[in-house]
Amino acid sequence: MMLSDIAVRRPVLAAVAAIVLVVLGAAAFFLLPVRELPDIDPPVVSISTSYTGASAEVIESRITEPIEQQVAGIQGVERITSSSRDGQSRVTIEFNLDRDIDAAANDVRDRVSRVAGRLPDQADPPQVAKADSDSQPIIIVFFRSTTMNRLELTDYADRYLVERFSTVPGVAAVQIFGEQRYAMRIWLDPAAMAARGLTVTDAESALTAQNVELPAGSLESTSRDYTGRVARNFSNPEQFAALPVSGSAEDGAYVTRLGDVARIEEAPSEHRRLFRGNGVDQIGLAVTRQSQANDLEISEGVAAVVEQARSGLPPGSELVVGSDNSVFTSHAIEEVWITIGIALVLVALVNFVFLGTLRAAFIPSIVAPICLLSTFIVLAALGFSLNLMTLLALVLAIGLVVDDAIVVTENIQRRIDLGEPPLVAALRGARQVFFAVVATTIVLIAVFAPLMFLPGYTGRLFVELAVAIAAAVGFSAFLALSLSPMLASKILRPARTEGWVARRVNAAMDALRESYHDSLELLLGRRAAVIGAGVAVLVVGLGAWG
Repeated sequence: MMLSDIAVRRPVLAAVAAIVLVVLGAAAFFLLPVRELPDIDPPVVSISTSYTGASAEVIESRITEPIEQQVAGIQGVERITSSSRDGQSRVTIEFNLDRDIDAAANDVRDRVSRVAGRLPDQADPPQVAKADSDSQPIIIVFFRSTTMNRLELTDYADRYLVERFSTVPGVAAVQIFGEQRYAMRIWLDPAAMAARGLTVTDAESALTAQNVELPAGSLESTSRDYTGRVARNFSNPEQFAALPVSGSAEDGAYVTRLGDVARIEEAPSEHRRLFRGNGVDQIGLAVTRQSQANDLEISEGVAAVVEQARSGLPPGSELVVGSDNSVFTSHAIEEVWITIGIALVLVALVNFVFLGTLRAAFIPSIVAPICLLSTFIVLAALGFSLNLMTLLALVLAIGLVVDDAIVVTENIQRRIDLGEPPLVAALRGARQVFFAVVATTIVLIAVFAPLMFLPGYTGRLFVELAVAIAAAVGFSAFLALSLSPMLASKILRPARTEGWVARRVNAAMDALRESYHDSLELLLGRRAAVIGAGVAVLVVGLGAWG
């Protein structure tokens, strides 16, 4: 028994199957992440190492080169790039597209642990991080003020704003661009230090030994417990200036204070860092998305947090959304939805014009949106996203998904007009075109299936488009052989009289048929002229292509 026979004999089963597809498709649609394009970025792992005070040459020879030599033999490495600058080394490893990012990061950590013992003792441990397209911020919020400098802006943002933005659903991290954090800057005077026989190491040792805060145990009583600590004595520039560097008052020797050989000030830890927007010095709060998050939902959540935070900002401060990558995505997707709506309306109109009745036009017109909704089930199951490529696939698929339903519906309507009862016409008409529908579906899927196996970036870009079209075509065949004959058996009736539209369309089609018949008879008698015209068209086409 064929699928169409089951659907016609069990109409409730066919209706429930279609309803289940609609419900699952709608649920999958709301679960799909929204992006501008598919994720086509390669797996990238970075290794960052800090060595404060070292020159770029030392960083290159002592840190960057040993790490490069150690990670060069990892499986699937496509490219290794590195940069060495004063105090900082960064090695970036790009892997093949088919390499799993987590496995690649684990291999890199294993190799880095082998070389860690050969790095300078004063260097910080290497930091291994995975990098992908999601690591780039999608929203940057500008925070500026006429009453606060960037040190104060950074401190306020770190205390009150970063955590609020981090709680927005879908946000992975919030970074501060152009930040300036408080630090005690000590500018050593070489001449003063040389006159006292001191070196930089002496000043560093004094700071390390005396500027410490240690736990001092606990004090317990019958009613209360106290935790003790040894507090630092140095918290402002004046106290740091009094820190002894050499000599001891107990020995009667002259005590050299840090203020004697250095200028001390409370200033930004990195004064060369700058962030400007619209020509104004400010800081930026960069919002990074999670891998499966919805860009549009993040944008709405960030905008809501900005509105809430504005009421509590210090006087003269302003918080505005300066850059939002989801705006383009939102407008582009809206345009695609409008295109899909227009296409569905045109499909319904064409169905009515050529099928002749509203009843016959209703069946393929209702099948098309169900096919599109069902496609979201496959996209969600495969971990794809809702992006311009998948929506483009749905636009292209609209013209394909209605073909099977039109063929089945038209054949059933034809048999009903010949006098068969609707139930019998649905059984025989669907069975008559069953294998034609299946063959057409297989051919269409075979056309787009090779796109799923394209290698490299092209394959990653077009695989979601190919899967979306193939899934839509597959569901169209299923619905054309189940829902379409079931609906036809219930709503189609013999066309007693032709309407005004049907008469005009049939007259136009008859005129076109007669014109084609006459031109065919004319050309069949002049084979040489037809062959010559065909060759001329081929030559002109090849010339234009070249």
